[in-house]
Amino acid sequence: MAVRVLGAFEAVVRDRPAELGGPRQRSVLARLVAAHGRLVPADRLVADLWPDGAPPRAAAGLQSFVSHLRRALEPDRPPRTPARVLVTAPPGYALRLPAADVDAWCFDDLVERSGEAGDPAGARALAERALDLWRGPAYAEFADLPWAAAEAARLDELRRLAAERR
Repeated sequence: MAVRVLGAFEAVVRDRPAELGGPRQRSVLARLVAAHGRLVPADRLVADLWPDGAPPRAAAGLQSFVSHLRRALEPDRPPRTPARVLVTAPPGYALRLPAADVDAWCFDDLVERSGEAGDPAGARALAERALDLWRGPAYAEFADLPWAAAEAARLDELRRLAAERR
């Protein structure tokens, strides 16, 4: 599996693009990527999905989005078995993937390791690998959402740091 936010947003499952649904449903997954595997409370997700005010049945909408995303990300998961990728962790949800499966997480790791490298050649190689993950602006599809703009700015700053280390 691969989830990419450093350029066009997409998830790939078994070497095929996953059907992630409409803009709000897609933003649920992107928001969970921005949380870097940490729990995001359901009320925070609702506020992030509807920054101008949530509709009366927003919580039900969020549950529906999560259900659809789970089917897209784990198409072979038997019914009524616990999800392993997009998990419920009261009071919200979390994305449980290895860092290598999410380009932004891998990028963070490579940039951090480039700063800890004991030699200039090692730092350069790690920084180059980090920069190679970029395919376009981070979270561009969600640029009008405050959480995405903040995360994109953080990643852009790290990108500049990686370029300096390169």
